[in-house]
Amino acid sequence: MRKQSDKVDLSLRLLAGDFSLSMKGRMYILKQCVEHFLADVWEQITSVYQQESKRISALKGQSRLQAGVFNYLKVTWKKGRNHYGTISLDVSEPFSWSDSAYKIEAGPYIQEMTELNHIEELFSALCTKIERMFQSEQYGPRFFDYHFQVVLEFEYDQTMLCYQVELLHERKLALIKQELATFIQSKVMDELPVRPSDNDEFFFARHLVNPHFFHQTAEEIEPFIHRLQEKHRANKERLDQWIYHYTIAFKHWAEEQFLTHYFEQTGDYIKEWVPKTENAVQQLEQEKLNFFLYVALKIGKKEPATRLQYLELAKKLGSQRAADYLQTGSGSFESIRESDVFQGHANDILQTIDLRVMSEEEAAYREALHYIIELLQEGFPKGYQLTLKSRVKNYLPIKKLAKSKLHQFFANCLAYPNLFPLLADYVQVAMEEFAWYQDVEPSEKSAMPGTYAVFGLGLYSNAYFSLVQNYMTLVDTEHQSVQDIYAEVFVEAHGLSEGLMPVFVAILLGANESAKPLKGIEIMEPNLLTALVQELKNKEDYQREFVLYRLFGSQKKLAQHMKQEAPPIKNELEKLLQWMK
Repeated sequence: MRKQSDKVDLSLRLLAGDFSLSMKGRMYILKQCVEHFLADVWEQITSVYQQESKRISALKGQSRLQAGVFNYLKVTWKKGRNHYGTISLDVSEPFSWSDSAYKIEAGPYIQEMTELNHIEELFSALCTKIERMFQSEQYGPRFFDYHFQVVLEFEYDQTMLCYQVELLHERKLALIKQELATFIQSKVMDELPVRPSDNDEFFFARHLVNPHFFHQTAEEIEPFIHRLQEKHRANKERLDQWIYHYTIAFKHWAEEQFLTHYFEQTGDYIKEWVPKTENAVQQLEQEKLNFFLYVALKIGKKEPATRLQYLELAKKLGSQRAADYLQTGSGSFESIRESDVFQGHANDILQTIDLRVMSEEEAAYREALHYIIELLQEGFPKGYQLTLKSRVKNYLPIKKLAKSKLHQFFANCLAYPNLFPLLADYVQVAMEEFAWYQDVEPSEKSAMPGTYAVFGLGLYSNAYFSLVQNYMTLVDTEHQSVQDIYAEVFVEAHGLSEGLMPVFVAILLGANESAKPLKGIEIMEPNLLTALVQELKNKEDYQREFVLYRLFGSQKKLAQHMKQEAPPIKNELEKLLQWMK
């Protein structure tokens, strides 16, 4: 620790402007200035790191793929209002929209930093000091990551100079590579029921776009992405979380490691990427551009708007493949189909189907349906977005459904009974658990592919009740709720009879887990209650409870109904009451 008398002595000499000093003396004073600057910095760093070390040591369940927590330090000096300026310390990479830096008032020693080589000397000394600390384990083995970025920003001649370097801990890097290889073999590639923890997947996603661990090519990375997707296919929560993890990791790579080399980012809230000089684009490596396109496509599953933005940026960088993607898709599907009555345009990369009905007649909608069905049969994404140009605007009598172009198209098709068998064919091809149309933003109006067609068929014809039952068995009752009101609409269309009880119960069971009791359903007839009892006999306990909750509300309300009724209705209600807890 420096002595206060040394600081005062140095300050007096600086203020006196002792220009008679020899070169050796000037170098000595500069060295002292650097030491004073670093001493102020180190006093704050030590305080912060000691507190963080205690916190990290107490953490439990740290991922095997995380070498350490801290990997960044930025030291900034600005003149500011203080006479000697202010030193700011960022111990984590700062966000552009916030300032969480630790502030230190600089001393008179700062006045000696008058030339570029003085600032470079300061940066060199800073790196040396941090390197020594980084390579040690004075704060514990998992305090520092295997790499560490050192940044010095220094205001000089009305500009902000920036110096930065990345330090590597070779031993830690080797250990994490070994741990990663073991993780892939034992957790990713091994057969179910073995699967990684969510915490491990968080770090694994970030390692996939880290050149220290993988080549940045689709050929190397995609097998691991696909493998974990398949492992989580039957568990929507884990599947969504994995997609979220790699989407965030890919976006960080795209915007921090790729786009910043070729674009300037402008704007505070709505950010735009403005191309840099042509020289920057000329240095673009094709392999990196190909990987950026791959990243854009993978991100599109979670963020279609970001995918579109990235493809547009790749097009600006001269990518013909990006231009083709935007215009016609991958080329694997029939992108254009036209006739005298209908025009269709499909893009599998953007997951869009554009339809134009030239003549409002059955033939036009028949051709459009054939086009969509054939696309899906060939592997076109089922969760597509549809645009429609049509003079007719029909919608199903179901309040909760979004009045989207997709909804309008299928409601228009349902105006032609001769198209019902073709609509049923479409439903069989389109339905997929844990998939959603993109006609609305993810919300309570999101619907599984096939929803509009199957709902309409179930309302307008009794020939497709089995299709409705299949849909209700497949639909994601945890995350979709547009089907909740369908039971009421179905009864309005067909009434309620003994023969309809199987499909009616299937519709009730297909509702969202948080669906509320139905309104206006008259079931207090002996034959209906008997049919209900028979239908519930072969159901699981939780299914019986859910159906009865939707019909009667609580156990208390069902008991009140039973007290008010006489046999045989009372007898049937008593049987039902035994199933409600």
